Amino acid sequence: MTGILIERNFTQFVVFAEDSILSALSKITANQSRLIFVVSESGILQGVLTDGDFRRWIASCGEIDLNRPVTAAMNPNCRSAGEHTPPADLAALLTTRIIALPLLDSHGRIVAVARQATESLQLGGRAIAEGEPSFVIAEIGNNHNGDVNIALKLIDAAHAAGADCAKFQMRDMSKLYRNAGDSNDMASDLGTQYTLDLLERFQLSDDELFRCFDHAASLGLVPLCTPWDATSLEKLNGWGMEGFKVASADFTNHTLLSQLAATGKPLICSTGMASELEIRSGIRHLQREGAQYVLLHCNSTYPTPFKDVNLRYLERLRDLAEAPVGYSGHERGIEVPIAAAALGAVVIEKHITLDRGMEGNDHKVSLLPDEFRQMIQGIRRVEESMGQGGERSITQGEMMNREVLAKSLVASCDIPSGTEISAAMVQIQSPGQGLQPNRLNDLIGRKLPINKAKGDVFFPSDLETPSAEPRPYSFPQRFGLPVRYHDIEVFSRVSNLDLVEIHLSYKDLEVNLDDVLPDQQGIGLVIHAPELFAGDHTLDLCTEDDSYRQHSIAELQRVVDISRDLRQRFQCPEPVLLVTNVGGFSEHRHLDAQEKQPLRERLLDGLNRIASSGEVEIIPQTMPPYPWHFGGQRFHNLFVDPEFIQQFCHDTGMRICLDVSHSKLACNHLQGSFSDFLSKILPFTAHLHLADASGVDGEGLQILDGEIDWVQLFGLMGQHCPEASFIPEIWQGHKNRGEGAWLALERLERLAA
Repeated sequence: MTGILIERNFTQFVVFAEDSILSALSKITANQSRLIFVVSESGILQGVLTDGDFRRWIASCGEIDLNRPVTAAMNPNCRSAGEHTPPADLAALLTTRIIALPLLDSHGRIVAVARQATESLQLGGRAIAEGEPSFVIAEIGNNHNGDVNIALKLIDAAHAAGADCAKFQMRDMSKLYRNAGDSNDMASDLGTQYTLDLLERFQLSDDELFRCFDHAASLGLVPLCTPWDATSLEKLNGWGMEGFKVASADFTNHTLLSQLAATGKPLICSTGMASELEIRSGIRHLQREGAQYVLLHCNSTYPTPFKDVNLRYLERLRDLAEAPVGYSGHERGIEVPIAAAALGAVVIEKHITLDRGMEGNDHKVSLLPDEFRQMIQGIRRVEESMGQGGERSITQGEMMNREVLAKSLVASCDIPSGTEISAAMVQIQSPGQGLQPNRLNDLIGRKLPINKAKGDVFFPSDLETPSAEPRPYSFPQRFGLPVRYHDIEVFSRVSNLDLVEIHLSYKDLEVNLDDVLPDQQGIGLVIHAPELFAGDHTLDLCTEDDSYRQHSIAELQRVVDISRDLRQRFQCPEPVLLVTNVGGFSEHRHLDAQEKQPLRERLLDGLNRIASSGEVEIIPQTMPPYPWHFGGQRFHNLFVDPEFIQQFCHDTGMRICLDVSHSKLACNHLQGSFSDFLSKILPFTAHLHLADASGVDGEGLQILDGEIDWVQLFGLMGQHCPEASFIPEIWQGHKNRGEGAWLALERLERLAA
């Protein structure tokens, strides 16, 4: 935006002359403008304190005392302008150095602050700007049909649907209409007479509207109202409305626009029924008044035919407005607002009703509560889907599918180390676990660093010196590696592992253990239960589908029984630890606290049905907010937040497997402190999975490739759970003879020390 913003609510920009330097600095931090104006008790400008002024004061003064009056550090030579200075002249005065300008009355008192407008505004603590989630307004209007109880139910419905704002309308009928709003005026045409009749019967009183605003605010919704006249504006401003909606019918009413702008509060302006010439004129007027505004593209036909919606006008409107733009819809259905969000609408306004059969034309174009919820869900999904643009990268889900569906370069014969690779030695086969076929020319002519057997996959490390080789390691805790049956002997032979963690597949449950583990193993054991069982059955002890849950209980019991047998084949004097994902996921959204309680109760019931005979200790695994299961990404609800985990362990006496990568993602999602999470959960931890993490679904990253403070983690492990064991669980770390796992241990050893 190139316009000038006139802040008439300017208390965040001023301090009194007797205030301390410290309080002035606090206010500078709060207003994020790098300056504060100093005024006398009567509001007369005394000077300004900027970041630069403060630094110069520090450099020149002897003893630094931040409790001294701000006048000691301020610059008395402060530029200002008169309160009636045209915006064009103000724009010339504002520079990169002078970012805000006090506007003074004839007595030298500050009456406003001028600054360069930005493409962002605040309403009810919400930022309305590009890149932010769309601000969704549930337009209640007069759909309460004059019944305050219906109005309150509509507010509740808007809140339940996920709206950000509940909006009403206020009119002073006696002053708004030429005939004082008399619906019996026979001189009125039919349309006017019909509208006046509805308004006359369906208006809420001022006190009833204020009650509605209070109720909306109590639910966390932003109350908003359209004032149709100056009297209504005065009442709403007196109540404390944080911004105002301008009806399409009033966008050409520059007198009312000026009155609204004078409040200094944000305006959301619909542009229906206005020509482009009138829209341009309204924009210029708003800019001259120094208003903060959003323009809503709108067609004021009830209902709007789809052919008349013209969503592509949003882009043009954005150029004209030099401000954020949104969409106010009167068409039927939920599709158009969702599309508007995809096109960058930062505000979405849509009517809501409890019954489309109620009297009044607004009901016909309104959404029912469930439809409103579906619309918001669609908007949020679209917003999440838009991404950030820029260079394309492979997502976590794609990486998983690439492993299964893509192809790799594979040795077509036995190849001794040191051999120069020829094209004849390489073939292309699935799965895609190694070098992609496009790297064939990079491979040909290279000397192979290690032996390859026929059918072995080529990896990126075959093009360079291996990043890590297995060796003995030193850790304060017992450590191991994740393995399948065929890895145990190989991995335990080349290092000093204390244990292995066998990751079972549902196919492994069918094998004869005497065939795969004929000898006693001189090493400790942890077991990881399958997530997926035969018949596409994902383990879930929490589902409300009783038959599905009983099947999960039976499958987990099978794993427990096999774990007893496995325990006898390893050095396991204590109960063997069985890591499992217990379920508790949902398909479309995360559940709220109340919805999670039945899942917890069903989980406890399921665990109580498992017979372990004291030989197997089930330890549920901490989960990420968006786990990847076979079949795609889901929403996980249990063992995600620290309070749930802590309470569960306290109530049951059970311990958990702390998957560090999962829980870091959970903290990122919940915007909580990871160190606080660790301090709460590590005392209940029997075993850990160690991998790095990034964002909310970047799990299983190599150590030091993500966001985790590993030095801090090892310090807290030593403090809270020194007896707990761990494995590095790097995504595909077992490939190529475990190169990812060895590199992880290499880095972890250094960090632990």
